[in-house]
Amino acid sequence: MIKSADIREWRTHGVIDPEGRKIGSLEAVYVDTRTDEPAVATVLIGLPTRHRLVFVPLAGAVVGPDYVRVAYPKSLVKDAPSIGTDDVLPAEDEKGIFEHYELPYQPGAGGERQLARR
Repeated sequence: MIKSADIREWRTHGVIDPEGRKIGSLEAVYVDTRTDEPAVATVLIGLPTRHRLVFVPLAGAVVGPDYVRVAYPKSLVKDAPSIGTDDVLPAEDEKGIFEHYELPYQPGAGGERQLARR
C-alpha cells in the first residue's frame, strides 16, 4: 500500500498503465479527507504547449523505482476529467472523477469534500 508520508517522493515520476504504457508524469496527490490516505493523483499529459492534468485513482497503484503503475488503462485515464495546469479542482467536479472510474463518491455528512490536495 502507498503511504501518505511518501507523497513528496512520487512527484515527477512517470505514470504507467497495467500494460506498462506511459500515461504522463505524476503532478499531485489528493488524499481522502476521511482517512488522510492517498486516493487520487493528477497526471500531467499532453503536448508541451497543451498540457493538462487528468485524475486517476490510486487504489491498486504500485510504486516502482522511477514510476507509479496505476490500475487503469491509458485510454481510460486520458479520457478522465481534467483541469488546467494552473487550476484547482472545484468541489462540484469531484463526483465526476469517481463516476468516470465507476467508483462510489462519498462526501462528508455535511457535504464536505472527499478529496484534498497534498
